[in-house]
Amino acid sequence: MSLEDAIKAQAHGLGFDLVGITRAGPAETADHFDRWLAAGRAGVMEYLSKKADLRRDTRLPYEGVTSAVVVALDYGGKEPAGPVARYARGDDYHELMWARLNTLQAWIGEKVGREVRGRGFVDTGPILERDLARRAGLGWFGKNTNLVNPEIGSFFFIGALLLELDLAPDAPFEHDRCGNCTRCLDACPTSAFVAPRELDATRCISYLTIEQRGAIPETLREATGGNIYGCDICQDVCPWNVRFSSELRESAFASRSIIDSKDPRGLARDILALDDEGYRQAFRGSAMKRAKLSGLKRNAAVVLGNVGNTDDADLLRDVAATDELVVAEHASWALARVTGR
Repeated sequence: MSLEDAIKAQAHGLGFDLVGITRAGPAETADHFDRWLAAGRAGVMEYLSKKADLRRDTRLPYEGVTSAVVVALDYGGKEPAGPVARYARGDDYHELMWARLNTLQAWIGEKVGREVRGRGFVDTGPILERDLARRAGLGWFGKNTNLVNPEIGSFFFIGALLLELDLAPDAPFEHDRCGNCTRCLDACPTSAFVAPRELDATRCISYLTIEQRGAIPETLREATGGNIYGCDICQDVCPWNVRFSSELRESAFASRSIIDSKDPRGLARDILALDDEGYRQAFRGSAMKRAKLSGLKRNAAVVLGNVGNTDDADLLRDVAATDELVVAEHASWALARVTGR
């Protein structure tokens, strides 16, 4: 067995669903990324532009690396749709994937008989992971901008282990298998896709419920529907996911109790009732803490404005009178909607 095949086998043994190898070097999508930033598509995500120069070449963030082992970890696309995007219902995926990438790096060092310098990246570092993943043969860029694999769809996380080690690269994924399909583009409630494979993040429900600080634009609130954190709509309708998405296998990604089996209204009411301590207990170790309690309450108020009824009026009235300004404003908006119905 070649070293490359042994690395892939070990990665699969650690639980990764896809593994490919590519060379570190210039990112093919760097110019597109720069134009996307310049057009203001990133909104308030200013961190994306701070190290944009490093994203242009995967040899820059960690000096000396020559190869990248790119992995994907499925998070259960067959789980029922709900008010929280599937990826965020359980434990934070970053810690789990970093740990496994570190384990893989240590194993590679033992295999070659020396320490192999490198670093694992899981969507928080200045590299374009999708670019690496396509070059490593893991899939193509879908029209909804997600990487799509012909065997498992798109409900997976991407990680990259950059190494100071020469490895034979796999063939890149060259074909676009979306064809004439536009289901993902047509299904987006907020019309966030400017064109195929170009997302205006400032209109995306995931951005609005996670990255957006302060008020959600009133013109977009109704379109967010029952989504409290993130959105899976453009993935749900993708034929590759309808056919090939998998059952949840990673126990760490199973829904925590506050989310499990909750409909949008039920979860929204539970979140609006949380105090700081209840929030810390409910979301300890969760990616959802990125939105903070105020953000989750803001989102929950919008959801009640969209799917709630007059039974929610007293709760919304109390939140509007007692909570911090941004939450209170959204609760007042929701109150007007439920009483108006």
